[in-house]
Amino acid sequence: MSSSDLLSVAPVLIISVWAILLLLLDLFIKNKGLTASLAAAGVAAALVVVIVRFGSDQVAFSGMIVADTFSDFLQIVILITALLGIAVAYDYLRRMNMERGEYYTLMLFTVAGMLLMSLAGDLILIFLAIELLSVPLYVLSGFARPEKGSEEAAMKYFILGAFSSAFLVYGIALIFGSTGTTNMAGVAASIAGNHANLTLLTIAIPMLLVGLGFKVAAVPFHMWTPDVYQGAPSAAVAFMSVGAKVAGFAALLRIFVSALPELSQTWGPVVVAISAATMIWGNVAAIAQSNIKRMLAYSSIAHAGYILMALAAAADPSVSEEAVSAALFYLFAYLFSNLGAWTVVLALERSEGRGLLIEDYAGLGRRRPALALAMAIFMLSLIGVPPTVGLIGKFLLFRVTIDAGLTGLAIVGVVTSLISAYFYLGVVIKMYMGTGEPESRSEGWLNRSAGLTALVTFLLGVLPGPILILARSSGFLTP
Repeated sequence: MSSSDLLSVAPVLIISVWAILLLLLDLFIKNKGLTASLAAAGVAAALVVVIVRFGSDQVAFSGMIVADTFSDFLQIVILITALLGIAVAYDYLRRMNMERGEYYTLMLFTVAGMLLMSLAGDLILIFLAIELLSVPLYVLSGFARPEKGSEEAAMKYFILGAFSSAFLVYGIALIFGSTGTTNMAGVAASIAGNHANLTLLTIAIPMLLVGLGFKVAAVPFHMWTPDVYQGAPSAAVAFMSVGAKVAGFAALLRIFVSALPELSQTWGPVVVAISAATMIWGNVAAIAQSNIKRMLAYSSIAHAGYILMALAAAADPSVSEEAVSAALFYLFAYLFSNLGAWTVVLALERSEGRGLLIEDYAGLGRRRPALALAMAIFMLSLIGVPPTVGLIGKFLLFRVTIDAGLTGLAIVGVVTSLISAYFYLGVVIKMYMGTGEPESRSEGWLNRSAGLTALVTFLLGVLPGPILILARSSGFLTP
């Protein structure tokens, strides 16, 4: 192990060591606002390291770690998500009487797992990273104990998560049996050299899709999402709705595009079917929801389907790089649009589940015009309406899907986007045309987070150039 090896995993080490230290320091900190500030400082330090070393491609720890521009980009997305997650949690936890320092420690351990997922060059390391990010998320889902809804969410998330992990491990075992290695570069070389058992690989691919499909909430592995999103503390859901999805797609893209490109004719049609089903069910089911958290849960499912379009397109080698870039840009756009929407949900939620019905948003445009404007921007972006970043993200996905010859899948994406306008605009109409007096307070960090995410969502829709360039320069390093 060299110093360069340690540098490649420096962000993970910073977050992990900081989480352990924070766990000890919190015993002596009475003001949990200080704990939140310290957690944010650790995340900011890791973010600076990633930005400084961006583009310094390196294979470390005998191929276990692949630090390339692909992982650098995703680490930036994950760490920004963590910073915003800490900011929105502070006011929310205090208002809900859940202000406990271990919340931030658990979040940091989860972030460490997410970062490791983006860096993993070995299937075993992907499994370990998934468990590192998942176990703290199970606990965060039940953080509102002894509230029954929160405990139920944690139990459902844990049981189904363990079940999906079993499929993932079985798939990894079959790949090892077929190729003799779990290193992704070794797997790709074995398949390209016709040394792999294709029968075992054909069985392994669905296993991997089940395990990772659960993490990104793709149909039909989405069943946990609405119940967990509704029952878990909203601050934890806001964080996991972006962070877990980014980490899951980091693994999906790395495995299928980098390690299994020779088998794209096998997994490509399966991903097309899953993508179409996910977009259709996520958007159609969202129409019937009256609870804003369940509506955003199905919205999250639908957006997983949109990102899966990029993975399906990546099965075509001629557009593979462009497809990965489109997925990266969409994940960056989704970070601000989705987390921003959850910030508004946090601002309006009250104890005992009050303030979570879409009906409760009636009159928000008159009572809190700035907050209502921010929510309107987020809803328009999630639809894909100009001049928001959501339009740019969906345009890139649809274009690369058509370039890959998957015109039918692109049409499904366009039609389901039109369907989504019904429930997204329903919230906007309720805010500005409904009559009511939604209960709300002005809380500093929630207001700042809502304003910042709304501003970025709008500005990236007008000036997407820098992030587009960054996404297009972020590709896989071949060990």
